[in-house]
Formats: sequence, C-alpha cells, structure tokens
Amino acid sequence: MERLRAAVASTRTERVVGGFGAFAGLFALDDERLLAATTDGIGTKIVLSRRAGRLFDAGVDLAAHCSNDLLTTGADPLFFLDYAAAGTLDLEEVGELVAGAASVCLETGCAILGGETAELPGIYRNGELDFAGTMVGLVRRADLVDGSRCEPGDAVLGLPSSGLHANGFTLVRRLLGDDDFDPDLLLPPTRLYLDEVRRLAERCDVRALAHVTGGGIPGNLPRALPAGLSARLDPGSWERPPVYAWLAARGVSEEEQRRVFNLGIGYCAVVPAADAKRAGVPVIGELVEGVPGVAWADEA
Repeated sequence: MERLRAAVASTRTERVVGGFGAFAGLFALDDERLLAATTDGIGTKIVLSRRAGRLFDAGVDLAAHCSNDLLTTGADPLFFLDYAAAGTLDLEEVGELVAGAASVCLETGCAILGGETAELPGIYRNGELDFAGTMVGLVRRADLVDGSRCEPGDAVLGLPSSGLHANGFTLVRRLLGDDDFDPDLLLPPTRLYLDEVRRLAERCDVRALAHVTGGGIPGNLPRALPAGLSARLDPGSWERPPVYAWLAARGVSEEEQRRVFNLGIGYCAVVPAADAKRAGVPVIGELVEGVPGVAWADEA
C-alpha cells in the first residue's frame, strides 16, 4: 500500500483536490467547479448473478455503486464507461450487463460514452465474467461535501440498503457452495441514493456522506470524517433485511457481519443534531471526539 500511495502521489498536480483514498477523486476544472471520478467493479457477486440469470441487475449494481461513490462528494454524474472481460465473451451476457448499467444512467442523467470488451483466455478461466466501470461527475466548490465541517454531537443518519448490495459475496458463495439459493434474498441490486440525498440536502446541512461498501460501516464511515472525530452507533436503531438472519443462521457471527457487510445501512449522512428531526431518515448514532473509527453502543 505504501508503494501504491507513493506512485499515486508522484503524479499529483496542483489541480488535484483532497487526499488519496476517498470514495471519489477530485480534480479542479476551474475556480468554481470540480470533476469527481471513481472506478469500481461488482466483485464475485457476478458469479451468483450469472447462475441466477440476473445479469441485468448486476449491471445495475455497477452503475449504482459508482454513482453512490460520486455522490459522497455532492457530485452529479456526467458520464460512464464500462469494461467487460472473460475468457470467451457471451455477447448476450454483455448486453444484459450494459443494459442494466444504462437503466441507472438514464435515471441519473448520466451518458455512457463507451467502454471496452476483452477476451482473455489466458487470464480468465472458462465460465468466468468480470464487469467494471468508471464514472465522472461534477460538483461546484460551494456544494462540495468533504466532512471538514463535521463537529462532535453531529447526528449520523442511516439510509437503508436493499440487502447485501455488492459486497461480501466471496463469503456468501462459500456458505452456499453448489446449493440452490433465493436470488430475491441474496441478489437485490445496489440501491441508488442520488434522489434521496438530494432531498435530504434540501432539508438539512449535509456535512459528510459515506457509501457503505466492502468493510461495512466501520470500514467506510470513518473515511468521510475529519481527524479527531469518530462515530458512536446504536446497532439496534434500525431494522435489517432478512438476509442478515439468513447469514446468522449459517453461522456468520455478529462481529463478522459488522466487519464485512452493510447490516442494512447502505449510506450514511452526517448532519447537525438540530437538523436530524426534519431529515426524515433514521438517526443511528452521533459523532464524538476520538481517533476516526466506529464504536458500537452495545459493546460499551
């Protein structure tokens, strides 16, 4: 990681805004506007999506995931590019993936400019398929959300997830093996938060936004917070989708679920405590002084 950080830092120019490791990178377009950019994939969820014939939803996963990452800065999506790769490509499958991504892009006003397909038999085994993408958006400096205004006592809001979204599927696949499964339980696509966060910003002073992806809430909420602040969360303050009971029944401990999955919270927003009542979103905790991290109220 240190070598990676050094390589990235060596390319930094005066137009780069912010540090390395955020949900989306920022680049100054001019004195008033910033470009935001993010690249991601949907990981091994695509294996189960393919088995279940849900590749359209896998395409939704990718574009929604990228849009949600951009949104942590306050940016609106501008354009998207995708990348599909396999040992031997099935064009019908690629078509389903791109159609799913396009459905999200239509909803957000984001243009798909193009992409790339690659057949790589020396890299991918037979039957494997990968799908990744890059999304670029725009935010005015005056509207930038970067966590810098967060204070102790601010409320942490939790926006519900549709389920597991696109993380933790290496573990899920290990639990399943070759068994049949309920795709409606395990494979709901990643929820798109753009409109909900826009409505929230009309009612509240949104100071920080975090997309809960791999690493769960502890691995993602601290990325949106400034030095000297941590979050104290009450895990009993929201309801979890049924898939979490399914995980527990298969021996996945509460500690492991907190470390790997979103627990039913796909997005976090930080607002002043005075704004929390009019937010229309469940309050799941608050910010406190301390090293960035997450403390659980039931572990005190």
